[in-house]
Amino acid sequence: MSQESRNINCQIIVPASIERVWQCWTTEEGLQSFMAPEVRIQMEPGGAFEIYFNPDAPEGKRGSEGMHILALQEPTFISFTWNAPPHLEDVRQQMTHVDVNLVGLAMDSTRVHLLHGGWGEDGQWEAAHSYFARAWPRVVLPRLRYRFEFGPVDWSRPPDLDS
Repeated sequence: MSQESRNINCQIIVPASIERVWQCWTTEEGLQSFMAPEVRIQMEPGGAFEIYFNPDAPEGKRGSEGMHILALQEPTFISFTWNAPPHLEDVRQQMTHVDVNLVGLAMDSTRVHLLHGGWGEDGQWEAAHSYFARAWPRVVLPRLRYRFEFGPVDWSRPPDLDS
């Protein structure tokens, strides 16, 4: 199977201007409003892009620790490295990459196109790919839309968007 066919490719339209959606992807407050309860980012190429889904877990098991920004073009493009969930130890230390492209649409809405690539094959690579093939389009991107429709995610009781 070619690398291109293994890419996870998904999109969503959110009811907000491109500037507001850009702020959600590029500020700590923005990322905390839809993606995870704690984050650490430095908005420059090579800067940190760490998303802590489980901030109380031991170091190395909190989320996207050690990830960084690859490229930026305000307000339309951000690219960052990504890793597998902690339970997939064989591939966790290897990085994939995520590109997020934003396109402003009429009526103060924005198309968010996410492309996750750089996958290996076999073993835990398959489990990591399956995990994110579900997480990006069925959890993360819907939470971004939820954030603009209903307000920031309350991490003490996040919405169940997978029903």
